[in-house]
Amino acid sequence: MSQRHQISKAIRSTIALWLLTAFIYPLFMLFCGQIAFSSQANGSLITNSQGTVIGSALIGQPFTSDRYFNSRPSTTSYSTADPKKDEAGVLKTGVSGASNLAPSNLDLLARIKGKDDPDLKKKIEGDIPRLKAAGVQPTADLVYTSGSSLDPHITPEGARVQIARVASSRGVQANQLETLIAQNTDGRFLGIFGEPGVNVLKLNLALDALKPAA
Repeated sequence: MSQRHQISKAIRSTIALWLLTAFIYPLFMLFCGQIAFSSQANGSLITNSQGTVIGSALIGQPFTSDRYFNSRPSTTSYSTADPKKDEAGVLKTGVSGASNLAPSNLDLLARIKGKDDPDLKKKIEGDIPRLKAAGVQPTADLVYTSGSSLDPHITPEGARVQIARVASSRGVQANQLETLIAQNTDGRFLGIFGEPGVNVLKLNLALDALKPAA
């Protein structure tokens, strides 16, 4: 077999593999995604009753009003910082990430930074009294941020401890909110992976449908 034939064969193989991996396979996966998993492939978008997109089931939003179930704390304000006060450039980068404040931050990092109170301890000591003042028994997910700081879920317990506050603000029965929480709780993946979680955006949409905020 001549060298020219070998070179020609190598070029043809390279072109065939390039077409397969750069065009045919991606287009096939795009087609399958749009047909079989259209919602997920397009961002798991959530719309209101008017059909307007108001968020994604995969990305959290900040809810802090007493009339809504509150989200987990976020080190990035869920990438929705005020453009006029975006010193960290959150909106420019779409940054996602945790604070990286480990339990050791309670003591060790404070000494390294020469501070009297570590950052993590100061944050916790500020959030816990605020929650208790609102009649909410603090749970871990209402005090600590998630790894991405964009988590759309809280635990069922984190939702239930807010029932009294929301029920009082909305003028609804606590058992109605219990039902909404149960209806908007996502179970374990395949029944065995992860833990149940409540999608805060979906829960608050269901809350508005039950009784609109004044």
